[in-house]
Amino acid sequence: MRGLDIARTRLFFSFSYNGIKYPCALVDWFSCVDDVPNSNTGMWVVEPDILDDGTKFTSIIHLDSVVRAAHLLPVFGQDFISRTLTLSDTLDEFSSFYVNKYADHHSFEIAF
Repeated sequence: MRGLDIARTRLFFSFSYNGIKYPCALVDWFSCVDDVPNSNTGMWVVEPDILDDGTKFTSIIHLDSVVRAAHLLPVFGQDFISRTLTLSDTLDEFSSFYVNKYADHHSFEIAF
């Protein structure tokens, strides 16, 4: 996993400059928790990159720099999950995630 970056896409947009259109994304960044995958699952664990002021590290990237989507699974822990939790809330509610290399063949090859 070292050398690969994981980012959460918050927004897709484009802009034009000097007649050239630039497709972009606003993303939040994640980093690996350890230098090796989790010993129980074989999957890498990532957590959001947080700045000194407590905000998530966010940047704008060109879409050409995206290799593929990553499937993130929350590291649930021991607490009960709220019944009101929705799919769109999970990346904000959990502090760490597994990068699911078992989602498909390509994920297995890239996130091995």
